Amino acid sequence: MAVFSILSVKHPAIVVTEGASGTNAAFEVSMMATGPVPFPQIIVRDGGREHLFTGDQIKRGGDFVYSASVPAGLLGPGHYTIQAEGCAKADLSAAGAEDWVKSLSGIEVVAESSTVEIKSSPLPAQKNGVKIYFGIHKHMHQPYYRAADTQFWDDEKTSIFDQRAGPYSSFIPAAIKQYMEGGLPSAGLSTSWSGSLIEQLNRCEREGLCYGHYKNWKNELRELAAAKTSLGNPRIDFTAFGFFHPLMALIPARNIQRQLADHRAIIRETFGVEASPVLFPPETAFHTRMIPALKGAGVEAVIYDSIHRSRACKNYPYGGPPEGMLPPNAAEQENPEVRDWLQLQGVWSASKISPSLLRPEYIRYEDPDGNIQTIIGVPAERYLGNEDARGGFGALQYPTVFSQLYENIVQNKSFDPKHPPFFLLHSDGDNYGGGSDGYYRSNTGGMVKWLQQDPRFELMTIRDYLQQFPPDPKHSVHVEPGSWSGADNGDPQFAKWFSRYRDPYSPDLNSWAVLTALQNAIHTLEDANAKAPGLDAARRLMLTAETSCYWYWTGQDIWDAQVTEAANKALQLIRGELASVLQAGRTKTGPTIFPPWTLPENPGGKTWVSGGLRDADRNGLLHTFIHDVSGIKSARVMLRTEGKEQAISLTDCGVYPSRTNPVAAAHLFTCALPVGLGDVRYFIEAEDANGNRSRSALERIFLA
Repeated sequence: MAVFSILSVKHPAIVVTEGASGTNAAFEVSMMATGPVPFPQIIVRDGGREHLFTGDQIKRGGDFVYSASVPAGLLGPGHYTIQAEGCAKADLSAAGAEDWVKSLSGIEVVAESSTVEIKSSPLPAQKNGVKIYFGIHKHMHQPYYRAADTQFWDDEKTSIFDQRAGPYSSFIPAAIKQYMEGGLPSAGLSTSWSGSLIEQLNRCEREGLCYGHYKNWKNELRELAAAKTSLGNPRIDFTAFGFFHPLMALIPARNIQRQLADHRAIIRETFGVEASPVLFPPETAFHTRMIPALKGAGVEAVIYDSIHRSRACKNYPYGGPPEGMLPPNAAEQENPEVRDWLQLQGVWSASKISPSLLRPEYIRYEDPDGNIQTIIGVPAERYLGNEDARGGFGALQYPTVFSQLYENIVQNKSFDPKHPPFFLLHSDGDNYGGGSDGYYRSNTGGMVKWLQQDPRFELMTIRDYLQQFPPDPKHSVHVEPGSWSGADNGDPQFAKWFSRYRDPYSPDLNSWAVLTALQNAIHTLEDANAKAPGLDAARRLMLTAETSCYWYWTGQDIWDAQVTEAANKALQLIRGELASVLQAGRTKTGPTIFPPWTLPENPGGKTWVSGGLRDADRNGLLHTFIHDVSGIKSARVMLRTEGKEQAISLTDCGVYPSRTNPVAAAHLFTCALPVGLGDVRYFIEAEDANGNRSRSALERIFLA
């Protein structure tokens, strides 16, 4: 396991070519580590080639600084990746790929003539007053690696946390300082920190874990949290978030609100500021049914992945299997058609994007009673965020790619000065190139220099944009469910957390069944005003068990059992009080209904086969989990189409057949959906043995 981490990697952001050679001038790359680095190396990645500096080519300085001189004449104009690394094992022959500690950053080699041109003439001026605003979001999270034992710690955790000492302490402040020193009035970033991460960082500081590298870890963040934009908003905006990183689209409304409230408390305590009214949902996973719970918790705006706004338009130009998702369900495509579709060049882009859709708008949700609630949606651009995650200027060439958006807006005359374009570059802040020292320092320096010269673009915080350009509350749109591309490409049924759901047994479905049963037990005691001594501890176990990571690594026994282990421990703590409430007939809580899913996903549309798509069966089968500690008396689905409503009873298939030995698990309910109903809205009703009733959110599906 690693006994060091890389604190910083320094090199120029831009190198100018020399004279007639047209190749780079010499420059130096230095790496600072927290301790001695066995086998330090510097690699300059040139397309498919590597320029390796190792052995005697590495100079060793004080304070564990290792540097290499990159000679002149090695690189032509272009964009390169710098990889600084060292092996964690002194015996190189015994080392595997996982033993190398790496940091990635980007460097740009610019032709001398082009540099002179930039200095004498700024980048293209604004056309017709068109300007594009964008923001940056960085996500920070670590789960508890044992849901039922949050005190668990081992060498692997030491390595994981120690390698991220920079992102979790000084990297964000380093970027903010460059924004301020560069004179960017509204520049800042939003960042989401899970409560489970903060608690573990505090433990590292308190107990001296990770070689003491987390001593005073929060000091710079607290200091810069007070920095303000020219409009008086935070330059570091700690967004609202779920404390334990839950997939909010798949947990009950009251648990969404509890996760948000607990998170607000730890942000206030840790950083000395209030959490933002803007939410970054874990995994950027959003469903409109979340809106009532979010609004009830004081959330005013939610970040979502932009492709789900695009796919909700009529005549969306589906990108085919490379898009990674099935064609949109027709019931989701209720927004008007747009015609400014653009195929981005120079980045991975599996589908076209619409620049005119890249702006905050109100998103709406209608409940079963016809009540409509709206919330501001802030788009995070899928493909640009994905490229930025690989290392900023080392991957995403901001001027070149952003100019494509700009020219599209100019040509299509889609610019609205009251609601100009705004989107986020969203990514993990502690992984891959987007979590490296180079991203926050040299990449940020290059970005600041670019923005100082290019009036077409401005880096702006979400709250500055919303204050200056508030969206029209009279205009609302629909957004398809889904997450960001890093999770099965953001599938609308959240397939990353439903792995193997077509199989006879799915570890993911097993965990949802177990969690649904636990949620009902906890909620029953809460609603009965029970005073069980173990209720607080059991409630925390429930919230911990909602950590989305426990579904992410499907197929690994230790992760597949996490939810069951937490649920069993929680139910053991409350079983006596729960029995007393049941015996006294004091239950007031209706059945807990898990959000439904269907097979095939789009009946009569398309479904996956090996290597592509095929026509899907028109006969759809709806599934859900339902649980009540008193037992289920009845369950049905209510279908609405063309002003008519019909009820179909759900079939109780019994307790989901678990392989993790849970104390309790929910029943699986199914029903066959009618063929040919077209655009359908539906919800589920269930009643327990004591007459308590529940109703799900209003869902939608197209039945061909």
